[in-house]
Amino acid sequence: MAVLSGFDFSQPVWLWLALAALILAVEIVTSTGWLLWPSVSAMVTGGISALDPPFGLGGQVVVFALLTIGSSLMARRFLPQTAPKEPDLNDQTARLMGQSGTVVDDFSAGQGRVLVGGAEWPASSLDDQSLVKGARVSVEAVVDGAQLKVRGIQS
Repeated sequence: MAVLSGFDFSQPVWLWLALAALILAVEIVTSTGWLLWPSVSAMVTGGISALDPPFGLGGQVVVFALLTIGSSLMARRFLPQTAPKEPDLNDQTARLMGQSGTVVDDFSAGQGRVLVGGAEWPASSLDDQSLVKGARVSVEAVVDGAQLKVRGIQS
């Protein structure tokens, strides 16, 4: 073990590259996006340690820490956020909001059926509007996962 420890401190570039590979492997498994920056920082620190700087392993740890903090803050500031701004692709009811459709049958007591996005949905009109077959409507809300609240569109 003493031989291995002596090798690590005499050739710190391998220590930093191994750390970079380990952090990158964890990043690949978890896919968080945040462990990429410490991995890159460890690679850069390994490159710096290959130049045999005057500071020892302690100084290299400080360089690694500063690079990790700096690169993480820069990534947060300048890289675009990846959170989706649209509803989930698989959540069909959320994607119906704001869509327009056509009344399939005359509404009775504010209740009826509409054709929106190629599918027929049960619907109720806002303010109990009387909507007739063929009238254009706009989806204003989705209630209980399958009931649409619609408003008539003036032609």
